[in-house]
Amino acid sequence: MALPEQSSAADVDTPMAELLRPFVVVSVVVAVMWAAELVDLVPGTEFDRWGVRPRSTRGLLGIVLAPFLHRGFGHLLANTIPFVIMGGAIASGSIGRFVRVAVIVGLVSGLGTWLVASSTSVHIGASGLVFGFLTYLVVRGVFARNLLWLAGGALTLFVYGGILWGVLPRPGISWSGHVFGAVGGVLAAWLLHRPGSHTEPTTPLAP
Repeated sequence: MALPEQSSAADVDTPMAELLRPFVVVSVVVAVMWAAELVDLVPGTEFDRWGVRPRSTRGLLGIVLAPFLHRGFGHLLANTIPFVIMGGAIASGSIGRFVRVAVIVGLVSGLGTWLVASSTSVHIGASGLVFGFLTYLVVRGVFARNLLWLAGGALTLFVYGGILWGVLPRPGISWSGHVFGAVGGVLAAWLLHRPGSHTEPTTPLAP
């Protein structure tokens, strides 16, 4: 007589693990940011010098490094919460999608800043990614013609739309990184979700 199989604890935990995995991945990225800021407290480290330096060959390295560098813990904390929430929302659909969006936004934000910002400035922080995540979540439903994503985009805009004031030029604020980050988010939504982009099936707006 065959006995019924008993589900293991791992099987029971799988749905919760699947739910948490995207936020764990995003949290690991944030943990690197916090670790970098902690190490930067050590005299002589001066990690901030590795930010984006416009039109400097050395400054190109900052396109990759700048999102992990911040000007103090207040700056880092301001970026951490929206990064985890919006990054987790993107990663919940697919961790690969989160990586693609982050790469596209990071490149557009970094290169745009490198090209147009003042040559005497150094730009650091993950705010370019935060702005890109915001615009990506807001507009992806338009390109994908997905009702659920449109509703999610409207909610995201309602909660975080106020940060868009950061695209206005202000002393000490990398507004160029914000602007190009926002542009990168729209570009990522178009590249990943435009008709014919071979993304996941979506709920159409109309037949």
